[in-house]
Amino acid sequence: MTDLSKLSDGEIISMYSSIIKELKSRKIIRTKNVLGELGEYLAIQYYNNTPGLPKLQVAPVGTKNIDAISRDGDRYSIKATSNNTTGVFTGVDFDKDGNPLKQYFEYIIICQFNDDFQLLNIYQIDWKSFIKHKHWHSRMKSWNLTITKELINESVIIKQKSSSCHF
Repeated sequence: MTDLSKLSDGEIISMYSSIIKELKSRKIIRTKNVLGELGEYLAIQYYNNTPGLPKLQVAPVGTKNIDAISRDGDRYSIKATSNNTTGVFTGVDFDKDGNPLKQYFEYIIICQFNDDFQLLNIYQIDWKSFIKHKHWHSRMKSWNLTITKELINESVIIKQKSSSCHF
């Protein structure tokens, strides 16, 4: 492995660019949102390679609110994080009384990574749990989730820290 500390700033930036291009060519990521795309890719791979879990396929590019669809037609939103707060759920709208305008997905898969991009945990919650645990992110003007003990206790624990995920 290359000692990165011996490389110039330009060499590091070029290497990063090459890695992004290679991840795209392998269809691991589609955009430059590395953590989010990695979460989607690994979640779908994990579900598809684990007996008893639904088989998922990537939602078509441009599909709003969801990232994957099961063979049974269930819609999944996948969020990746390296801390305890997910990214935001854009386009998930509620009326003035706080009621959702519609059900946007059946399930959320939360992929929790460490700082070295190793997948530690995968939690799955349903729509009702999302409604219960959602928080307003005022700067982003959208909803997100905080991974709390209560949320974990209500989730289906798909994978927990005990082992690394290698694909």
